[in-house]
Amino acid sequence: MSRLVAAVLLLASVCAMAQSAGRRPFTFEDMMALKRVAEPAISPNGKWVVFSAVEVNLDNNTRRSHLWVVPVAGGDARQLTIGESGDERPQWSPDGKQLSFTSDRDGASQIWIADFDAAAASLGAARKLSKISTGASGELWSPDGKNILFTSEVWPDCQDDACNRQRDEELAKSKVKASTFTHLLYRHWSSYSSGKRTHIFVQPVAGGTALDLTPGDHDAPPFSLGGQDMYAFSPDGREVVYTSNVDEVEAISTNNEIFLVPVTGGMPKKISVSPGSDSTPLYSPDGKWIAWRMQARAGYESDRFRLVIYDRQNGQIRNLTENFDRWVGTIVWAADSKGLYFTAEDKGDAPIYYVSIAGNDVARIADGTNDDLAVTGDGQTLVFTHMSIQAPNEIYSAAPGHPPAQLRQMTHLNDAVLSQISMQPLEPFWFMGSEKIKVEGFLLKPPNFDPQKKYPVKFLVHGGPQGAWGDDWSYRWNPELFAANGYVVVMINPRGSTGYGQKFIDDINGDWGGRAYHDLMLGLDYAEKTYPYIDKNRECALGASFGGYMANWIEGNTTRFKCIVSHDGMFNTESAYGTTEELWFNEWEFKGTPWANRDLYRKWSPHLKAVNFKTPMLVVHGQLDYRLDVGEGFQLFTTLQRLKVPSKMLYFPDEGHWVLKPQNSRLWYKTVNDWVDQWTR
Repeated sequence: MSRLVAAVLLLASVCAMAQSAGRRPFTFEDMMALKRVAEPAISPNGKWVVFSAVEVNLDNNTRRSHLWVVPVAGGDARQLTIGESGDERPQWSPDGKQLSFTSDRDGASQIWIADFDAAAASLGAARKLSKISTGASGELWSPDGKNILFTSEVWPDCQDDACNRQRDEELAKSKVKASTFTHLLYRHWSSYSSGKRTHIFVQPVAGGTALDLTPGDHDAPPFSLGGQDMYAFSPDGREVVYTSNVDEVEAISTNNEIFLVPVTGGMPKKISVSPGSDSTPLYSPDGKWIAWRMQARAGYESDRFRLVIYDRQNGQIRNLTENFDRWVGTIVWAADSKGLYFTAEDKGDAPIYYVSIAGNDVARIADGTNDDLAVTGDGQTLVFTHMSIQAPNEIYSAAPGHPPAQLRQMTHLNDAVLSQISMQPLEPFWFMGSEKIKVEGFLLKPPNFDPQKKYPVKFLVHGGPQGAWGDDWSYRWNPELFAANGYVVVMINPRGSTGYGQKFIDDINGDWGGRAYHDLMLGLDYAEKTYPYIDKNRECALGASFGGYMANWIEGNTTRFKCIVSHDGMFNTESAYGTTEELWFNEWEFKGTPWANRDLYRKWSPHLKAVNFKTPMLVVHGQLDYRLDVGEGFQLFTTLQRLKVPSKMLYFPDEGHWVLKPQNSRLWYKTVNDWVDQWTR
């Protein structure tokens, strides 16, 4: 270690200790008291940003979203809506005089519109616009202000809402709850398919009946875990671009396509050509281009996301990021239509970049972990959400330019809670991984850290496997909360992790227990040798999803840990194939089906290492997890019990792949931390 690096680390440690003076360790209750800021939208005149903020009521076991507004020029944020209803997805009318939002204040989610009083920064009485029985979400104004797009889950063979209402009522009243399946993807993530499809509707703002723009037995847009819209209006309001997957067997296809349809309805026109996924289309302000994110390889959900533009005049598609070896995330056009801003993961961060429509000149313009990009109409200000490992999302702004711009924090909704808490910054380190490849890891110290003491370790393994640890915030696996009760937290981004180039990601394909496992062990070896305050005799490994798989693999391949926590992990690769839903994932990662390539499935299956199981293990699984069926957790727990390995299972009958309900989350953190304490204190 150089003297300069040592001095910097010492200074950071001193500053952190000074900062923590008079503050207390982070608690679960603190985390639930934080507001979850999202969905910033800039007013057409560039003076206001409206956004949503979710509040958790731990006693009532509920989460409610409300609307807020903050001046772009600076000033306090003001809450626009209150009450027990959930108000979210705020959108400005093109003239800036009204706000639309979705709300369940009248039962099912519908679109509401209210006048915005700029002088008082307040909303007038809201009126309900949509009245579709199946509910409305994801609303979007047309640039001419005449129409609003929204999505709704409807019966594909129904021609009107009366049919949908009747079908839903009959299903609700039926004493028979059985289902008949005729195709795959009959269940997905945490719910079984009822046969409904997501369709895009256009609703006249003046009133009347909404028109289904995407009829048929396909989802438009397809299922998404969040992120940017998969549909948009053309600048003249006459056309809609959207994403849909129309392949025959959706369970093995990642081939989302881009379509155009007139706002009056009609036959859609496909404009994308990639065999991989094309999604999140967005028109340029001048109407000449449509940009979207494109993947080149079919069946691979973790191929590189490229930024392409489609010339509306001649139909040509051009890749703007051919020489940029990172995943393009959220995109937004510059006001002058000469380029786009986008986020991309890079070594534990998600900076903001700019690329011109000429392409191949990507410039980094804002550091940190950012998302939800928006730009003012004059092009002078970028607005976005920004987070770190020490603080959740707030709204930030920056003036685009080079070198990276200075960030300005616009909202401070969580300052009051965070000011009472002692947290440590994330410390990155690099080491030589397997096959002599450089790998990055991160370390987090506990509050009131004393370098003279020895600390137990929580060794976290991320999911994916195409995911990454970094300087960001999480409510489900929060490193600061894991460190708060006196632990050093160590996190490694092994092969398969995002933010280090596509080859680094691809190195895990067909090699789940190989390079990634060795990277993890070598990273922990490095941390033990480099940081003298780590007690290598008191370490526990914890992981969920792929991290749960790796926890199971660790169980059968080493005894270096005092305990292990496996959450929603794959235990038997062959049974996991038969019970999952997104079959493209398993078929890509294990290079085929179990009957065609059984040797590879069995090579990396933790259940075949059970003879080596010795480390005490906590198993966590949710009944509604259809990505990795609860049977994986039951098989693992049964095996541990029969082998008389000290073990416990935490089972959630009402959770899926993630534990989301506030009181369930509290039980999860307590059970996990108590288990680690039991074996490492």
